Amino acid sequence: MAKVTMPQLGESVAEGTIGKWLKKPGDHVAKYEPLLEVITDKVNAEVPSPVEGTLTAILVEEGATVPNNAEIAVIETAEEAAAGSGVTATQAAPTAPAVSGPVVVSVPAANAAPSSAAPSHGPAGSDERPEHAEGPAPAERAAAIETAPLPGDPDARMTPAVRRLLREHGVTAAMILGTGGGGRITRDDISNYVETQRTGTSVGGQAVGSATAPATPAPAAPAPAAPASAAQAEAAAANGATNGSRAGAASAAPTDRRAAGPSQAISFPAGADEVLLPMTQMRKGIAAQMTRALAVPHAYVQMEVDASNLVRLRESLKRDYQASTGISLSFVPFVVKAAVEALRRHGSFNANWTDAGLLAKRRFNIGVAVAVDDGLIVPVIRDADQLSIHGLNQAIANVAGRARLNKLRLDDFGGGTFTIDNTGWLGSNLTMPIINVPEVGILTMEAITKRPVVVETAQGDVLAIRSVMNIVLGLDHRANDGAGGAALLRDIKAWLEAVGPDTALY
Repeated sequence: MAKVTMPQLGESVAEGTIGKWLKKPGDHVAKYEPLLEVITDKVNAEVPSPVEGTLTAILVEEGATVPNNAEIAVIETAEEAAAGSGVTATQAAPTAPAVSGPVVVSVPAANAAPSSAAPSHGPAGSDERPEHAEGPAPAERAAAIETAPLPGDPDARMTPAVRRLLREHGVTAAMILGTGGGGRITRDDISNYVETQRTGTSVGGQAVGSATAPATPAPAAPAPAAPASAAQAEAAAANGATNGSRAGAASAAPTDRRAAGPSQAISFPAGADEVLLPMTQMRKGIAAQMTRALAVPHAYVQMEVDASNLVRLRESLKRDYQASTGISLSFVPFVVKAAVEALRRHGSFNANWTDAGLLAKRRFNIGVAVAVDDGLIVPVIRDADQLSIHGLNQAIANVAGRARLNKLRLDDFGGGTFTIDNTGWLGSNLTMPIINVPEVGILTMEAITKRPVVVETAQGDVLAIRSVMNIVLGLDHRANDGAGGAALLRDIKAWLEAVGPDTALY
């Protein structure tokens, strides 16, 4: 039997929470096919199956948190099945299935009637319903569920605590219309739904079909703005939206006060002058990581870059580029390229800090900060030195788009050697970034603004309008000094200012 274990999603991540099982026992899984979603204090990621075979047992239920390398599932490969007995699990009698290896039996919800014939529940958010002591027979209820339109999304996103609350009330995500960002289901959504079923009235605009799924559900509240498609998210990312890109989400900001972010409105109960905003799991992780990072002695170097030629080149290429590739041409890949070229000459910045000393890295794995609904994550562009500007642009758009759609993969995390943050996306001109430890350097690219600049010419100094961008380097002063940081920044500046019509994208 192949054991599936909890992966480590980053150097500082010690545990993960089972967000959702994408397969159930008895399902066939292909190698590298997504098996489950794991939630850590940094990100949600899909975990692929390490082998091809049949999922025979789920050892950890949804919502449970386990340490790295803990066993969470068992998969029987085709070779093992052939070598076993001639009777397979699918051929065995349903009342006494022959199963090898440990099995976890789903426990019915509190309001479910015990029955030996009751089917085990699928993953939370699936279309399977628990059986109730009263109401239509199972076959009739299943037919009603299939024919009745449900207002919610069966694959809606939610926290483990909310998913557990769904199970406790014996309902599924498809029954509930999520009012959180991007259609997420909140605790209030479930409470309002349950109250609706109890009283038959609309609570907070959450009037939907009953738990037994009648043929005609009650009127539902207007659906929130649909989340952007993968293509739209990637296009937004390519426009430079690596950090702080919430323009598209601002109009659909949730009012759930437990999930409100910095750019979201906060609703106050009547008569209340203050309200507590408990931290999400991601915010707790960010807080812990930032606390560790600020124990590192930071130093900063800032320079101005004349980005006029860069802006001119992008303007001349962006229309044809988007027409041929389907994504926008961003400034970010130019800065990544400039940083990689400079890091070749300043290897002590392409490194991680350890207690034994500075661990220099041969590969250039550049982290790109991406703002998501719940916080900030830093997926990694691996071997960035092997990519052209177009390749970098494509990779950044892809990973940023998947990050916002919670479709990141395991290999998107860990092993970063240097981080770049596009803080200028929202108009900032000067930022003091916090290093993504154990890395020893982080670069921010600020807003490109037109400024009057003194330019030297053969006829003397003249005042000209130029496109100027500040770049800021945050460095770990244990590993490098300000002089080394200034030298690295000087080379990044020189590369960017040398961009011209002959700069190759491919």
